[in-house]
Amino acid sequence: MIEQASFTLRNRNPDVLTCIANLSNDEVFTPPELANKMLDILAETWAKEHNGENIWENKNIKFLDPCTKSGVFLREITSRLTNGLEKIIPNLDKRVDHILSSQIYGIGITRLTSLLARRSVYCSKSADGEHSIAKSLKSKDGNIWYENISHKWIGEKCKYCGASKSSFNRKDELDNHAYAFIHTENIKNEITKLFGEKMQFDVIVGNPPYQISDGGGTGDSAKPIYHHFIEQAISLSPNYLLMVVPSRWLKGGKGLDEFRDSMMSDTRIQILYDYENAKECFQGINLDGGVCYFLWNRQFKGKVDYIYKSMYGDVIKSQRFLKSKFSDKVIRDYRQLSILEKVAVKNENKFSDIVSSRKPYGIATDLFNDTKKYGYDSIPTKPFNNSMKIYGVKGNKGGAKRVVGYVDKKLIDDINNAEIKWKLFHSYAYTTTATVPPEIIVAPPNEVCTETFLRIGNFDSEKEALNCLSYIKTKFFRALLSYNRIQKNLSKSTFELIPMQNFSIAWNDKDLYEKYGLTQEEIDLIENNIKAMV
Repeated sequence: MIEQASFTLRNRNPDVLTCIANLSNDEVFTPPELANKMLDILAETWAKEHNGENIWENKNIKFLDPCTKSGVFLREITSRLTNGLEKIIPNLDKRVDHILSSQIYGIGITRLTSLLARRSVYCSKSADGEHSIAKSLKSKDGNIWYENISHKWIGEKCKYCGASKSSFNRKDELDNHAYAFIHTENIKNEITKLFGEKMQFDVIVGNPPYQISDGGGTGDSAKPIYHHFIEQAISLSPNYLLMVVPSRWLKGGKGLDEFRDSMMSDTRIQILYDYENAKECFQGINLDGGVCYFLWNRQFKGKVDYIYKSMYGDVIKSQRFLKSKFSDKVIRDYRQLSILEKVAVKNENKFSDIVSSRKPYGIATDLFNDTKKYGYDSIPTKPFNNSMKIYGVKGNKGGAKRVVGYVDKKLIDDINNAEIKWKLFHSYAYTTTATVPPEIIVAPPNEVCTETFLRIGNFDSEKEALNCLSYIKTKFFRALLSYNRIQKNLSKSTFELIPMQNFSIAWNDKDLYEKYGLTQEEIDLIENNIKAMV
């Protein structure tokens, strides 16, 4: 039978959905193994809350993937239901038809992925095609819908996702599409229109697109959008929500502060798996900060079961609330909490108070690459009348090197402090997992930097600057920095967990461990995970 083949063929090696290439780092196909781990969590939770009932033996539960790409979640759910409902609906044809017409729903993120998802689920790119295993579905889309939705431009930005209008000014439909699930005023009404009834989904599961161009660049500069999918899904009031997303929201991410605060306060998050190394979940992509997936349970209220796997392979399990009294970010490794609590109890000023925002002197990173923008054919390499020494980088990403030049003082912001103060220049970006930063520059008066660096200081003397540098070089300092870091770009807020010190004296780890009363276990955690710095 064609139907039987559709559910046995995928068990052969290799499974085709393990072989397809990702669309990009933003739209990542979910490996079947990961999809099944997430569905196992759902099944285990359901059984605990429903007197041991097997969720796959329930013919009334409705599932939605609002951002389906390969269709892997819907395919695996269909397979599980096909086995689970065998006694309830013995006839295979009728059983499969019931599942696909009354239990499985999806929204494609592009035309291509909607076709791929239908092929995975219906065994045909058309739900009503000759070879489709969904005999009751009378439209080509079936229950996996896609439409080329337009962005809603308010000026140069999309009202719903924040995309840059200039980035989508193209003729190709596939380059211009907006994600249907998050581009609507009322998702409940749209769902009713799509599927022809007032739909209440029991389970929403998916792997949403991660980011979109907002005109500020790519990678760390692009705007996250996965949180919109989570918020929209929660607004549909499912019983359970399962999603896999980048872990950046735990500590940072452009425009994610409000979302993070909401998630940290939401006691309906029941289980959270957090992997510092994204390759634990997705091979072949690089996601700074890692990946996490979570189970949100509408009926649950309590501490989250948090399972964290570090870059070094340590698996740390804890049961706790995401919100803590000393940080507005999630502490991923539970072992770090006791250290941070001992620091917080001192109630000292934050080191971030002396860290600048981006572009500390108003000069962008492009100074040495786009010299004409600043009135030079090339940046002078020797001082001239009314000039100031400046540190920056020259070259393209990946091959950029530090350089030094001289510019007119009239280009420099904060000129008074620049002329008389000592400071430290700390790299704005470097490898996320590195605990030793690139060389920190000790800058005397009349020296400044581009936005390649964050400025630390200002200091009245060289001694103060050097004593501050001694503090930065301690493992204690860099441990606290790493606890608050999740992407390659640093900001003023990345230093918020680090306490201020008296820089009339130099610092070392022994003195800091003693000052904060760290136990040997806490000291070992720092010493074993933070490299020494010369």
